[in-house]
Amino acid sequence: MRSMIQYTFFDSPIGRLTLISEGDALTGLLLPDRAPPPGKETPRDPVLSATRAQLGEYFAGRRQDFDLPLAPAGTAFQRAVWSELRRIPFATTASYGEIAARVSRPRAVRAVGAANGANPIALIVPCHRVIGSDGRLTGYGGGLPTKHWLLSHEAAVCGTTPRGHNPGQRLGDAVSR
Repeated sequence: MRSMIQYTFFDSPIGRLTLISEGDALTGLLLPDRAPPPGKETPRDPVLSATRAQLGEYFAGRRQDFDLPLAPAGTAFQRAVWSELRRIPFATTASYGEIAARVSRPRAVRAVGAANGANPIALIVPCHRVIGSDGRLTGYGGGLPTKHWLLSHEAAVCGTTPRGHNPGQRLGDAVSR
């Protein structure tokens, strides 16, 4: 028997996020402008409380890795891609092709893009760190300005420019192309 879906909200610099748990794991993090799931708003749920605390630390520049129980629903291929996304270090980027190679499917670049777009736990499973092979920012469910903001935030915390961007290219230039 499945546990009841519970959710709460987190007001962040990129807008209001919806955090979703089912049982003892986080199953979703919806970016702004996405409707919450059917279920019960429960801000005191332990998983949701831990997620809120860690997101607060992330946005304050005090957390680079999340330590939360995750249970994203997806195909075996999607879960393999999402697992690789979690291996992209803070303030760095990887291309869709690099992720495809890491999951032993080097020709599945478009499938990796589709799995990236289907990621149900945005930000914590850092799909915003995936860029085009030419270093440009490409699609993001929260919009390219949000992707730009997240990558800029991480770079500022570390005092770097995310790997994968052309030297001397401002992130804003990549977004406006």
